[in-house]
Amino acid sequence: MDISDFKTIHFIGIGGISMSSLAELLINEGKTVSGSDMKSSELTDRLEKKGITVYIGQKAENIKPEYDLIVYTAAISADNPELVAAKASNAVVIDRAELVGMLMLTYKYPVSVAGTHGKTTTSSILSEIFIAAGKDPTISLGGILPSIGGNFRIGKNDYFLLETCEYQDSFLKFNPHSAVILNVDKDHTDYFENLERIYESFNKFAKRIPSDGTLVINSDIKNIDAVLDGVNANIVTYGTKGDWTAENIKFDNNGCGSYTACLKGDKIADIKLSIPGLHNVYNSLAAFAVSKVYGIETADIVRGIENYKGVDRRFQHKGNFCGIEVVDDYAHHPTEISATINSARSGKFNALWIAFQPHTYTRTHDLLDEFAQALKTADNVVVLDIYAAREKDTGLVSSKDLVQKINEFGGKAYYKPDFESAEKFLKENCREGDILITMGAGDVYKLGDMILK
Repeated sequence: MDISDFKTIHFIGIGGISMSSLAELLINEGKTVSGSDMKSSELTDRLEKKGITVYIGQKAENIKPEYDLIVYTAAISADNPELVAAKASNAVVIDRAELVGMLMLTYKYPVSVAGTHGKTTTSSILSEIFIAAGKDPTISLGGILPSIGGNFRIGKNDYFLLETCEYQDSFLKFNPHSAVILNVDKDHTDYFENLERIYESFNKFAKRIPSDGTLVINSDIKNIDAVLDGVNANIVTYGTKGDWTAENIKFDNNGCGSYTACLKGDKIADIKLSIPGLHNVYNSLAAFAVSKVYGIETADIVRGIENYKGVDRRFQHKGNFCGIEVVDDYAHHPTEISATINSARSGKFNALWIAFQPHTYTRTHDLLDEFAQALKTADNVVVLDIYAAREKDTGLVSSKDLVQKINEFGGKAYYKPDFESAEKFLKENCREGDILITMGAGDVYKLGDMILK
């Protein structure tokens, strides 16, 4: 299949951050685009202003006979009435990943940024570099990058930079010329039964890179050989060892790093970041290595990294109330939580408060001890009810279980089921000079907004 074969395209779940960007990309290419979602949002409002018909509510009558391609998101259940009607229609029906794979074939150099964590930050830094170098890339991100005014950018047909998720093996439908693998951790346990299965998936993804392409991979991945087995692409490593390393790492009072990027021991450039944390030193180093694969000048890489000031929901400073700094962060996995706490610890404040909203029952259940170990390192943790996302409550785990486990491990945690009770508790207990991080992949950012109002 070729995207040029289709003229009228409908999206089931158009309000998602990735689906909305694909819809805009296709309408820009002259396609007739429509879609549906369960509720309206800023993204659906934006789509309507672009001339896209958006139906609120998903039902069979949304499927029109003129549709020749229907795209659905992985979050849509098999018994969704609109999806059932789509499959009964004469249209071609594919999932989002298949559409992305199809679109990648229309670009000369599609570049995927993959890994369990750090994808949004790394792909955003890479975007800033390619823009600084005048490459005019097309971009698809999982977060809002202020410099491009959203999560996507339409450029020329040479470079397509995209954040790439492993959930449900979706990236095995992609067609990258080159790719980054940042890390491999246990996650998405509602789909991957164990860590070995995740390694197997990343290996299959790496094998999709052609022999004239390049895989940039973190040398610190624990079982890196399992990822690299049978890969035909050129291999470039980065990390604490390998081809690209970060030397002379230092942090300022805000926790923002600086370092010297070195290639096989030779100094290439001095880098100063505007985002905190050791993990972001290596995220930027990965972007540096990818940029060199495509011949970008060192000065442009440095300028691009310096241009990057962060994306929404990645250690995003939201404001201050009563002398208390409010930060929002998307961290929803124990490794990400630890990285965010370490970033915060490098700054100056009195007590570190975290308002954590667990994301999905399966992840919370399967990684309960790991979550507790990570969160206990904060001074105080308020745990909200689990954000169900695509799941139903199994009854196997609750936020109260996480609170109990954090306290058993020596931390200090409190259960507050909703935003209203959490807001009241935090306003009564946070003190001037403290920092509060709202944390999770759901809608916990709204709590910070409520407090700041």
